[in-house]
Amino acid sequence: WDPHPTFFEIATALALQHFQKTRCEILVLETGMGGRLDATNAVQSSVSVITPIDFDHEKWLGQSIDQIAKEKAGIIKLRTPVISAPQRAEAEVIIRHRAEQCDAHLQFANDPWTKTRIALRGEYQKMNAASDDAIARGLSFVEWPARFQIWNERIVIDGAHNPASARILSQTWREEFGDEHATILLAILRDKNAAAIVDALRPIASKFLLPRIRSERALPPHDLASIFSFKTPSLPHSITPSVAEAISAAQRTSERVLITGSLHFAGEALAFLRGESGALEECAQ
Repeated sequence: WDPHPTFFEIATALALQHFQKTRCEILVLETGMGGRLDATNAVQSSVSVITPIDFDHEKWLGQSIDQIAKEKAGIIKLRTPVISAPQRAEAEVIIRHRAEQCDAHLQFANDPWTKTRIALRGEYQKMNAASDDAIARGLSFVEWPARFQIWNERIVIDGAHNPASARILSQTWREEFGDEHATILLAILRDKNAAAIVDALRPIASKFLLPRIRSERALPPHDLASIFSFKTPSLPHSITPSVAEAISAAQRTSERVLITGSLHFAGEALAFLRGESGALEECAQ
């Protein structure tokens, strides 16, 4: 056991202190990883919300959906209402069992939400935005950086960083641009399933540029390139020494450009596109 607090624990404590000082009335706290042992789980919530469970952070949460679901369901508290997105069968069993143990009322958001217009792109966002009329009015104008963010008519930025989100990203790309292919700028952290992410993105790619990003946790571009060499040697891919050079090279093509693979990468790319200088802080995803 390491008695020194982690970055997320310190960040959570600072955030809670800030919320207290500003007398914030309602907080939406999102777990950083898992749930059971997450710093945000120290807060006694009024309601627990579980989004769709899929593979991510397997090194810490487990190698199966039911193992990951046990960690996620750890946010369920005694006699506190629980709302869950539709889940895989094995995850639903775990969530129901935990809710029963905690005497917590459980509701699954299974109703279709297809009529509300929202600004966030992607059919899946309608489930994310399951809401009452007041919230729906706000969602019709919402902007969220690195969530299929259309920077300009040619550049799209998305923070997809696991196989499930990469599949959703490919689906959303098809919804927006049909059969059009992209020049994809891809950078992934070492603890992610890079091969599965590549598989999910291949159908929408004409070529990949693999930049070196500033995170020490990033998978080296040469290692990422070896995945392409093994799985799809015919798909064009090349290494670039920096994010700036990758974006500049992509902009010289006639295709749309998709920047994805990591929220840290998305942040670094946005900083470059905005003309911001200075060090970029680490991000966990």
